[in-house]
Amino acid sequence: MMGILVENKEIYEGKLILVNGDFPLRGESISTSLTPVNEKYPQVLLQAEAAQMLGQALRSIKAAECKDVSVSASGCSSKGERTKIQKEGGYFLAYYSPVFSESEQTEMQKKNTVLVSGCCDGREQTNIYKESIALVSGYRSEKEQTDIYESSLKENGAEFTAEFVALPNHSEHQTGLAIDLGLEKENIDFICPDFPYEGICEKFRAAAPQYGFIERYRKGKENITKIAPEPWHFRYVGFPHSAIISENNFALEEYIKYLKQFSANGEHLKYDNGKTHFEIFYVQAEKADITKIMLPYNTDDAVSAYEISGNNVDGFVVTCSLLRQPH
Repeated sequence: MMGILVENKEIYEGKLILVNGDFPLRGESISTSLTPVNEKYPQVLLQAEAAQMLGQALRSIKAAECKDVSVSASGCSSKGERTKIQKEGGYFLAYYSPVFSESEQTEMQKKNTVLVSGCCDGREQTNIYKESIALVSGYRSEKEQTDIYESSLKENGAEFTAEFVALPNHSEHQTGLAIDLGLEKENIDFICPDFPYEGICEKFRAAAPQYGFIERYRKGKENITKIAPEPWHFRYVGFPHSAIISENNFALEEYIKYLKQFSANGEHLKYDNGKTHFEIFYVQAEKADITKIMLPYNTDDAVSAYEISGNNVDGFVVTCSLLRQPH
């Protein structure tokens, strides 16, 4: 086995940090990796990987709704003519994705560059798409969260605020890993945007786990999360954690606790999507400032990769992925 030394302050960093009423945000490197999800919404920022994957998810849904349009990496083509696409959100997936093969990613990049404000075959896309998803709120600074919390107390009262607005430094929005989405309409409620369980919103909800996102505050989990159901609030945890959480109807609090039964030297949590085999385990932080994490050996027929995330509680989650190589 191979050993990795990790500073214990990294407990507070990573995709799987648990931020809630009991565990405040304590990481320090969030703002350095923030980027807009889409140029149409320059004020809506996420951590870079989350932004890339959210953009990919949204474009894939739009592309599926526009099946009669042929899309290339540089524009929409129809009847041999090519129309220049506007630049909103026109970047490609740069992060390694264990969900899709390299060739599939390349093909999706070509197909999914279709944008809400472009045009195809001389038709405005607003006529093609019956519904659109708006980006309502992403990363918030401590000051922004404080202002929102205090404004909600004045305008909505203590009971409403306790259900729907987190205390400063206890909000997932301060991680840069959370996004509030809303159905595009003339007036969108910033605190509780409309994101119904139907139409394009439900299509996103169904696709989200394949792109690393979970619906964070589900109905029936209020006693665990201490937050009322928020159909509009999605959290990036990365794949395959998003798939495991969704398939088992876990709240993130439940998943972090569930992982503690899987150790480096014991049984690992295993997940396989047919392309990549994943093994996940938990390592409790040592009392010293450094924790040694033991990683499995590489195998002859696989390319091994690993990620280490703190849980913001007491240790680390290690995710090993084995991408099968064709023979």
